[in-house]
Amino acid sequence: MKTFYKNPLAYYEIGYFLKNYINNNIIIVCIGTDRCIGDCLGPLTGTILKRKNFPLSVYGTISEPIHALNLDKKLSDIKSASPNSKIIGIDACLGNSDSIGEIQIRDYPIHPGKGVGKSLPNVGDFSIIGIVDSCESNEIFTNRNIRLNLILEMSTVICDSLIHSYYLYKNETMA
Repeated sequence: MKTFYKNPLAYYEIGYFLKNYINNNIIIVCIGTDRCIGDCLGPLTGTILKRKNFPLSVYGTISEPIHALNLDKKLSDIKSASPNSKIIGIDACLGNSDSIGEIQIRDYPIHPGKGVGKSLPNVGDFSIIGIVDSCESNEIFTNRNIRLNLILEMSTVICDSLIHSYYLYKNETMA
């Protein structure tokens, strides 16, 4: 499932799609670093979710990011603490220039670092990615053309989608 962040119904469409994946046994793992605007989609999303008191476990925030240097240990800790939980991974991604601003929901894991030639463990049973820059660029993720506003707007849509999907899930379980 995919939509553009500027679509006025993006949060609703994504939330409705995600309601089939959301339950009380889901953990949200937001990947990236706050040291690079293009790669802060995950930690910004995690920070917003925590500030809105999202009821599910959220890992990876601006103050405590999950990135290439600590990914193995953090994933191991999360899986040890909650071995039966499913994970939704959230990360920034590169794509075609006409796909910048697209948010995709996938029923398979994220492959962090793949677009920049890194070999890192896969994250999640499901994934949400935001295409923040073109893979045609020579300066991957450091491109000074990536605006923080794009990342903030995409993070907000993802957060609103997760909150909406949890609301839909809770309403179905109470009916």
